[in-house]
Amino acid sequence: MSSKYKKLSFEKVKTYAITGRFSKVQISQFAKPISAQQSIQTFIESLPNILIGGDFKEFVSHYKNAVASQKSVIWMLGAHVIKCGLSPLISKLLVKKNISHLALNGAAAIHDVEIAMWGVTSEDVASGLEDGSFGMAEETAEFINGTLSKNIGNDKGYGEVLAEELLKRNAPNKNLSLLVSAYQHNIPISIHPAMGSEIIHQHPNVNGQAFGEKSWIDFKVFTNSISHVTKGSLVLNIGSAVIMPEVFLKALTVVRNLGHPAYGFYTAVFDMNRHYRPMVNVMQRPTQSAGKGYYFIGHHEIMIPLLAAVVAN
Repeated sequence: MSSKYKKLSFEKVKTYAITGRFSKVQISQFAKPISAQQSIQTFIESLPNILIGGDFKEFVSHYKNAVASQKSVIWMLGAHVIKCGLSPLISKLLVKKNISHLALNGAAAIHDVEIAMWGVTSEDVASGLEDGSFGMAEETAEFINGTLSKNIGNDKGYGEVLAEELLKRNAPNKNLSLLVSAYQHNIPISIHPAMGSEIIHQHPNVNGQAFGEKSWIDFKVFTNSISHVTKGSLVLNIGSAVIMPEVFLKALTVVRNLGHPAYGFYTAVFDMNRHYRPMVNVMQRPTQSAGKGYYFIGHHEIMIPLLAAVVAN
C-alpha cells in the first residue's frame, strides 16, 4: 500500500569535494600526548588548538609578550581566589614583576588579613547566621576598622595602610599576604569595598568617614594604573562577579575621558561559571574597538595555578 504523502527527490542535489571545503577543524590542531615528566610549557603546547584550548594558548602568548615588553598587567581578584589557597602563587608573580597592579574587592582583603594574622579564614556562614554570630570576629574588625580610622586625613589608601599595619604588627604569616607582598615589592595594590557587604561593617567600631576616604583614594590609585594600560597590556578579572568589573568600567571611562590611549589591550575573565558583568564589562565592551577579550571557565584552584605556572618568567 503506497503512501498518500509526496516526497521531495534528492536526485539533483549539488555536492562538492571535501578537499575544497573550508573546515574549522584540522588534525594539525589536535591535542598531543605528553608524559608526566615533561614541562608545563610542553603541556600548554600540547593542548588542542581548538576553541578554548586555542584561546588559552593565545592568551598565554599575549601575557608573556606583555611582561617581556613591560606592559601593564593588572589583576582584579574576588575573595574566593584568596580563601582557596592561591596567595603563594600570586605572590610569586608579584615578586617577579609579572603583575603590575593588584586590585581586590573588600572581602578579599578580609581573607588576606585573617590569613596573615591568624592563619585561618572563611567561617561557616550557615551556622553563624542562625544565632547572629556570622561575621562577628572581634579581632578582624578591630584590625581593619581600627587601621582605617587611625589613618584618617593622610593620603594613603585602603590597601597601603593595611599592608603597613600587617608589617608593623609583624603578622605571623605575612609571607602569605598579598597586601604585604605587593607593598614590599612596590606593586600598587588597591581595595574596592562596598559598604554593607562585608563582615567588618557589622561592628560598632566601623567608621564611615575612614571607610569612604580610604576607598576613594584607592579608586584613584587604581585609575592611575589603568591610565598606563595601552596596546598590548592585560587586564584580568579573577573571581569577581560584580564589584571589580564595575570598578574597572568606571576607571576605564575616566582615563579615556582624560585622553589616555587605553585601547588595544587584552582582557581575560577567569571564573567558575559565566557572569553577565564580567562578560560585558571586562571581556566585551572595553575591547570592542581594538584588542580582544577572553573568558575561561574552571575552578580557581586549578586554573590559576595553571596560569601562574605557564606565565612565570
